[in-house]
Amino acid sequence: MNIQQFAKHTGLSAHTLRYYERIGLMGTVGRGPNGHRVYGPHDAQWAILLNRLRETGMSIREMQRYGALRAQGNSTIAARLALLERHTDKLATRLRLEHEHMARLREKIAVYHAQLNGIVTGAHRDLLT
Repeated sequence: MNIQQFAKHTGLSAHTLRYYERIGLMGTVGRGPNGHRVYGPHDAQWAILLNRLRETGMSIREMQRYGALRAQGNSTIAARLALLERHTDKLATRLRLEHEHMARLREKIAVYHAQLNGIVTGAHRDLLT
């Protein structure tokens, strides 16, 4: 696949793919006879994982650390596992907080709907601010 096809397939922009290549996240990307990047299925699996890591809040530095461990082979499986477990724990905490925030916002929305419908009681007046 060329970079445009690959970008569409992985959900990453061509700009992001070039950046990831420049900072060492994509490893060595193949080149066609014309010098253009050529990506294969193995590249796609890796890029899709990188996209998932980034979208779940992993820092570029941690992604680079994970990529460096991956490049060292199976001897780093325990370290990769630990890194992913830490990231998953952080993500779970963030999601719990996001759900709490959403619940409070929904409560506020319900109060405003009630106010618009003229059924605000004294018990809910303190929630209107």
